[in-house]
Amino acid sequence: MSEERFAGTTRYVATEELMMAVNAAVTLGRPLLVKGEPGTGKTMLAHEVASALGRPFIQWHIKSTTKAQQGLYEYDAVARLRDSQLGDDRVQDLSNYIVRGKLWEAFESDVQPVVLIDEIDKADIEFPNDLLLELDRMEFHVYETKEVIQTKHRPIIIITSNNEKELPDAFLRRCFFHYIRFPDKDTMTQIVNVHYPDLKKDLLREALESFFEMRDVPGLKKRPSTSELLDWIKLLVAEDMPPQALREKDASKAIPPLYGALLKNEQDVQLFERLAFLHRRNAG
Repeated sequence: MSEERFAGTTRYVATEELMMAVNAAVTLGRPLLVKGEPGTGKTMLAHEVASALGRPFIQWHIKSTTKAQQGLYEYDAVARLRDSQLGDDRVQDLSNYIVRGKLWEAFESDVQPVVLIDEIDKADIEFPNDLLLELDRMEFHVYETKEVIQTKHRPIIIITSNNEKELPDAFLRRCFFHYIRFPDKDTMTQIVNVHYPDLKKDLLREALESFFEMRDVPGLKKRPSTSELLDWIKLLVAEDMPPQALREKDASKAIPPLYGALLKNEQDVQLFERLAFLHRRNAG
């Protein structure tokens, strides 16, 4: 068990509640399940925990086609059949055809690793249940070679979910849960300052004002996230955009400059265009 405690990093602004959640999960030896809207730093959290604690980092990114077994190992029967047909002596040793997964790698690490199981809700609904026993016991059986793989050091496991589907109750019971709320203005100011320490305060103030006003527009299909705000500010700086260009409160210019960094679908662009059109018609 790790004796160090996570307290954020110079690159990652973590709230008190998030730091407590990470340390609680480590103390309990349970996976930390992190939810929150896209762009709130769920994936980056695992990277920064590994960096802060000086631990190896292992990432398992989940897709819709990912099976739980792939995290443990896969047996390449096709390769063995091919080698058998070619008369290759390797076929006598089944271990030559065992492909180790990310959890096997973590279990055999000589140093306690940080394991990120990223976007677990992308997989089939049975995926979490298929890992229950292995995550509980921190061991699994390799049927082909009759090996039992046991963890040398219980990994720090961080699991992210974008809430695309509900996770099974049995799985949730085994996790420590934390929901990352979208940063408020003060926290967002700290985040931007980490990335752009020399940013002029008046430009930062106006950019944040425009950003949060945009997020509050009713009917927005995809509200801009932290990562999109950082991209937008990078463009504002590159274009030497004056703060007064963002201070414009004329609703007929509802879409902010360089909006392509913030709005990511045509429905939301059209929404802002309609707002501008309605204002011009009412003003006339």
